Amino acid sequence: MAKKQKSRTAPPSRRRATPLRGRPSRAEAPLDQHRCMLFLEHEARLLDEAKFDDWLALFTADGWYWVPSESGQANPHHTVSLIYDDRRLLETRVRRLASPRMYSQEPRSRTSRVVANVTIEEAEGRAATVRSKFLMIEYRREQQRLFAGTAWHRLVQIDGAVRIAWKRVDLVNCDAPLDGITQPF
Repeated sequence: MAKKQKSRTAPPSRRRATPLRGRPSRAEAPLDQHRCMLFLEHEARLLDEAKFDDWLALFTADGWYWVPSESGQANPHHTVSLIYDDRRLLETRVRRLASPRMYSQEPRSRTSRVVANVTIEEAEGRAATVRSKFLMIEYRREQQRLFAGTAWHRLVQIDGAVRIAWKRVDLVNCDAPLDGITQPF
């Protein structure tokens, strides 16, 4: 009698977790520093590769994105911000970035982002507030611009997937004259 061959696939509990999907068994592991770091690196890669629709998909349905115009700005409603997008405005931003008629991006920017010093500042259940440092280099029209600062993400787990509930970007030079910011940080 021939022996039955065993499957070479690892059982679900032994499959490797990814920053986006979590464990295949849908058991939601806590958001630890390593998983958050992988997620932020994935987000940076999507932005560098101009996969803006995929980036938008990382946000929750009520997610928002904020870039204050003042150091230590506490509220986006009391002072003008460089960027303050709710989900609807994020969708508009992504649609504009994909449009061939976006003349402020002709030719298209090339960017490179570095994410570092990822720390979990607060965690509760399936959510965590994550702080990181970032550096973004943008090259367009034979000019290179450098942006740096602190990014704050509120990450939540929904059905095993990590999503962005909100993102705040504190630029080092937020109060300096900034010419035409079109690329998300």
